[in-house]
Amino acid sequence: MYLIIGLGNPGARYARNRHNVGARCVSRLAAAHGLEFSRRQKNARVARGTIGDQPVLLAVPQTFMNESGRSVAPLARFYQVTPERLLIVYDDLDLPLGAIRLRPEGSSGGHRGMRSVIEHLGTQNFPRLRIGIDRPPGQMDPADYVLQDFTPDEEPVINDAIERAIAAIQTWLTEGLEKAMSLYNR
Repeated sequence: MYLIIGLGNPGARYARNRHNVGARCVSRLAAAHGLEFSRRQKNARVARGTIGDQPVLLAVPQTFMNESGRSVAPLARFYQVTPERLLIVYDDLDLPLGAIRLRPEGSSGGHRGMRSVIEHLGTQNFPRLRIGIDRPPGQMDPADYVLQDFTPDEEPVINDAIERAIAAIQTWLTEGLEKAMSLYNR
């Protein structure tokens, strides 16, 4: 089984925030394949099914971003998902708005949600898909910036990025990480 997790903050208040682009992506992936988040498990909304003949569990943690590992690690352990079959989708301040990057492993890069995931899993050797949200303008505090909604001008850019991220995930599932990276990391 593959475990694909979209990071974000729970609740309608945060749904359109920059910090929730990972959760938005995984929710749209589920919808594209007719999968429903029909239950809660290990502090997450989960949907189970197949994508490209691969068994998948999609999850959106219901912990706050900085505590994401409290959901991710128990899910991975419960379903006995090996690190190479785990994919975390999340926002990245260091990528331009709308850019996506798939990587086989790496540090948290200062992202507190990823720091929590790495701490709770005890490894940073798992794939991740970062969606660029760009740096805050001027002297704005990054913590405030990530909790803002995308502007109307940014929404089409981020929607396109989510569609490309979904295509990258589907390629990862059916053709492997290297192929997905070669096609979608630009």
